[in-house]
Amino acid sequence: MTASLSPSRRGLLSAALAVAVAGALARPAFPAGGPGPREGGDVIFLIDSLGPTWIPNNSAISSFQGHIWGHVTDKLAYVDADGKVSPWIATGWEQNAEATEFTLHLRAGATFSDGAPLDAAAVVANLDIWHAGRIKEGINPIGLFPKTYDRSEAVDPRTVKVFFKAPTLGFIPTLGYHGSILISPKTLAKPATQQADLARSAGSGPFVVAAWKEGDFVKLVRRKDYEWGPAAVGHTGPAHLDSITYKVVGEPSLRVSAVQSGQADIAYNASPQELKSLKEAGFTVATPRYLGFVNGWAINTRLAPYNDVKVRQALQAGINRQEILDTVYTPDWKLATSFIQSNVPGAADHSALLAYDPGKAERLLDEAGWTRGRGGIRTRDGKPLTLTLYSNPYLATAKSVDELIAQQLGRIGWKVDIRAYDVVTFGQKVLIGGPAVPAYEVTRSFIDAGTVASILTNANNGENWFSLADSDPKMNDLRDRIAGANSVATRDPLLDELQRYVLEQGYYIPRTQIVQRIYVQSPKLKGETYNGIAYASYYTATKGE
Repeated sequence: MTASLSPSRRGLLSAALAVAVAGALARPAFPAGGPGPREGGDVIFLIDSLGPTWIPNNSAISSFQGHIWGHVTDKLAYVDADGKVSPWIATGWEQNAEATEFTLHLRAGATFSDGAPLDAAAVVANLDIWHAGRIKEGINPIGLFPKTYDRSEAVDPRTVKVFFKAPTLGFIPTLGYHGSILISPKTLAKPATQQADLARSAGSGPFVVAAWKEGDFVKLVRRKDYEWGPAAVGHTGPAHLDSITYKVVGEPSLRVSAVQSGQADIAYNASPQELKSLKEAGFTVATPRYLGFVNGWAINTRLAPYNDVKVRQALQAGINRQEILDTVYTPDWKLATSFIQSNVPGAADHSALLAYDPGKAERLLDEAGWTRGRGGIRTRDGKPLTLTLYSNPYLATAKSVDELIAQQLGRIGWKVDIRAYDVVTFGQKVLIGGPAVPAYEVTRSFIDAGTVASILTNANNGENWFSLADSDPKMNDLRDRIAGANSVATRDPLLDELQRYVLEQGYYIPRTQIVQRIYVQSPKLKGETYNGIAYASYYTATKGE
């Protein structure tokens, strides 16, 4: 059950909120006409982190900063929770038969908050930096932006032509990815040190940054001249709310207690175990699934013993995924059926490959030469069978899941160590393909499944998730055929084959379908929407008394 807010806890919370709420967040009285939804109102959103940087390219895909970017910027296309793509700043588009050339038509009149027009030249500047970044300055490319991008041209102020080196079916959906935020060319031209100052970044969205303090809070206020929201959400004019303030409060129970007491409106990343009682108490609870990878591990195949397919297959069979759902989660969570979420267009159901079979796992380890030793831990050549897990700070439940899996694998003969870092340290120490990290926990979204194959190896500057480089001919073949497909009908069977192969080889070890973003919300706040990346948008929201 959720604890009530004691006087001592209320004092702690008041201190934690002081900077954000003093003066600037005083709520005006409602106008005459009775309670209920209305224009105006201020919202406080409590979050566990605001990340290490505000450079747009580097922070747009963060589970934390992405909330802010989603309100101060727009995208060329809108993608809903089911993966449906619809117009936004791009009012329409065409592509050639080979899916190598695309023409984007832009709406008239949109501007950035610094007064610059959101025209074809601005779109070209954004496409270029999404693709290439400015790596020497520390500005990263957007990870899932198509690696096949060649160039784009402003045909006229409202038309952009985009060229790719190979078929790129996923281009239009990726325009709705949370990394694909439109930033003023004036901001993009600034050095990274100035881009890191959030107050200097101009977007075209329905809110602008009014104030911010590193690691503490960000206050957004409504942009009154905004008129170009995505039609798919049923509203295109200015936002209804006056302001949204994102305030860092590290302890989950304090965030929830603040919403219960009326000191805040939204608590992010509550414990799943609290959700049932919160719903019963009348609070709005949302657990949207995003389009992307399931929560699981990318396995480093360069590290022994995970360079042995039998050890990886034993790991795949040795995890009881149903027990994870029953113990840690609620019915809002679902079993993984592949290494991508089941709501992604192109996802296949390979549940049979993820069945819990400890007997199979034991046999595979026996065949690989790992024998039971003291305390039940398996050894080979005098070395224990070990696995180090680095709990992902972006997922509130990661450590609990790790601890349960450690028990499951311990029964088979693994010695599992668990390490936990904060967001910044995790980003520095735990990298996909890092030389000392055997299992990198993935919580990663994407919009189009066709982009997946390109990041699994190192082709075209891919991310080489499994440290395979080009050593697996079948992976390379599937990657290239998926990348070269010029129709969904051709691509989907190849995606099915890729999913089967990656799971069979134990390259990716799914845990559960992911609900990474958990929202607990005051019943006074209504009308929010959730997009394909499971971000809550309060652009359409209203607040009652």
